[in-house]
Amino acid sequence: NYKMKILLAVLFVLLLNIPFGYWRANVKRFSPEWIFAIHIPVPLIIAYRIFAELGREFHMFPILISAFFLGQFIGGKIFSYRKKMDKSPLTSCLVWDVVKESFPDVSGQA
Repeated sequence: NYKMKILLAVLFVLLLNIPFGYWRANVKRFSPEWIFAIHIPVPLIIAYRIFAELGREFHMFPILISAFFLGQFIGGKIFSYRKKMDKSPLTSCLVWDVVKESFPDVSGQA
């Protein structure tokens, strides 16, 4: 049961950080937006840890920090890939960019 809680926490942290990594990749480094893209997920992760009753065991920190940075990295790579494939115009929002591409009528494009 505890291992399942850890796995769910890792998946939550990883998936939560992918859109924020996408956002971070599209803004100037060390700008307020860049800082927000890194730090906004933190309170959500803390709330999840409290809600899931994961405790403060030391082994949790490297696991969740690794999932955090992996999610940020993956999000940044998705942005870079979409930019390289000329999926323009790109925004800082992964969800909106995917919706725009999937449903052109929503974004007003023909």
